[in-house]
Amino acid sequence: MSRMLRASAIMAAGTMVSRVTGFVRTMVLAYAIGTAALGDAYNAAYAIPYSILDLLLLGVLSSVVVPMIVRAQQSDEDGGRAYEQRLLTISTVALVVVAVAAVLAAPLLIDLYTDWDPGSRRFEVAVTLARFILPQLAFFGVGAVAGAILNTRDRYGAPMWAPVVNNLVVIVVFVLYAVVGTGGDIDKVTNTDLALLGLGTTAGIVGQAVVLIVALRRVGFAFVPRFDLRNARLGEMGRAGVWTIGYVVVTQLGFMLTTNLASSAGNVVDGHGISPYTLAFQLFQLPYGVIGVSVITAMLPRMSRAVADGRFADVRDEFGSSVRLVCSLMVPVSLLLMVLGPAITVPIYGHGANSVADAVYIGNVLQVYGLALVPFAVFQLLLRVFYSFGDTRTPVFIGAGTTAVNALLMVVFFVLLPAQYAVMGLALAYAIAYGLGAVLAWSLASRRVRGLGGWAVGMAMTRMYLAAIPTAVLALASVWLFTTVFGGLDFLNSVIVLAIGGGLGMLLYLGVAHRMRIPEVNSIVGMVARRVGR
Repeated sequence: MSRMLRASAIMAAGTMVSRVTGFVRTMVLAYAIGTAALGDAYNAAYAIPYSILDLLLLGVLSSVVVPMIVRAQQSDEDGGRAYEQRLLTISTVALVVVAVAAVLAAPLLIDLYTDWDPGSRRFEVAVTLARFILPQLAFFGVGAVAGAILNTRDRYGAPMWAPVVNNLVVIVVFVLYAVVGTGGDIDKVTNTDLALLGLGTTAGIVGQAVVLIVALRRVGFAFVPRFDLRNARLGEMGRAGVWTIGYVVVTQLGFMLTTNLASSAGNVVDGHGISPYTLAFQLFQLPYGVIGVSVITAMLPRMSRAVADGRFADVRDEFGSSVRLVCSLMVPVSLLLMVLGPAITVPIYGHGANSVADAVYIGNVLQVYGLALVPFAVFQLLLRVFYSFGDTRTPVFIGAGTTAVNALLMVVFFVLLPAQYAVMGLALAYAIAYGLGAVLAWSLASRRVRGLGGWAVGMAMTRMYLAAIPTAVLALASVWLFTTVFGGLDFLNSVIVLAIGGGLGMLLYLGVAHRMRIPEVNSIVGMVARRVGR
């Protein structure tokens, strides 16, 4: 436990700067362009290149490309240098072609991802922004391959800091737009404004790619274009990555339905469309990105080695300790999100082109997402059990079932709920789907390793929820006091509520959990106490 905790803490600290600057980036974005029509148009255009990259590259990068590079480094006479150059050449050419095609097909892509009238101002602005943003496909893809090559050389600094450069560039661009632009009114925005927003966003990705390419040169990698595809092992890559690609395709179809439904809601109620969904989702992902991803990164290699040696008991122990460690922090955070959603979003998003009411709605969506935090984290941990066996097929079927349930529930809630609550319904569908997905994944993974210690994990999580009840009560009391006595959640009231409900609430949880002798919390408290003592 202590070894995992230390490793996870180091990686969490490494990702924190990137997450924080990304967080500031969304704050500045909401300040500059808001979450109404212009914000929706930008977020729709911004999401498309990432969806395309997921389909073409990122879905197979970690599970297929990195292992193949390592294998080439070990087996090829030149230490894999020619293979790396070949891979970078193919990726560059292919992604340049894809980027050009995507720019030409921008109207079709916007039509595919949204429910907007092609003759509307919102659609036209989104198409213009997409044409400025989609060229980043080539730079992002090349940067991703460069990062993979660096990782195989145990050089993690540049891949960690490169996204920070991207975030800082985009922050400067949006601050500049806030000063010289026309604000969040989509009818007043000019083509010059759109060029600043779109090309500025692409400039961030260019900066990210440059950092990674320079880092490659510093480790002695000299890029020489190679077009001998016969030795590129594309067939082997395709066979190895087909199931991972399948999983990405399934999830992207679900995302496409989400953006269409959210954009349709935004047509009826301005400020209740794609933007609040996107901003709330990013906040929801923040705790998992800092805590869950770090634990997963630490646990997967150890589980894989245990599987290779046939030590299923060690797999169960590793998984159980990982789940308990993640949930020891996710449980109180999920309750705080459900209680403090608007208090979190008003200080962040209630400025500039965005009204306090718009920020409150983002917080309402975040409250619903709080239900999904623990199931989503457990779901992701369970998938790593299959990956430790080298099984990429089972997660595709689990992901397909989860996405199908999510899609069905999204449509049902969208039909049943008024438009002003539609995006909240999308978040609720997500929470229910991942709860059911976690149950299915647990059942299948438990059969694979002959039990996952469900009783022990369940009892531990029950104690964590009991320890978090006083925190939830304190947060509820602070929200009630400032909404009924002091007239609502403006900036100052929200900050005070966060300090009481969030800050003191988490300290209260740690104290109660420590007194209840919850081992994972004791480890966290002990680590912090030792560092303070030093």
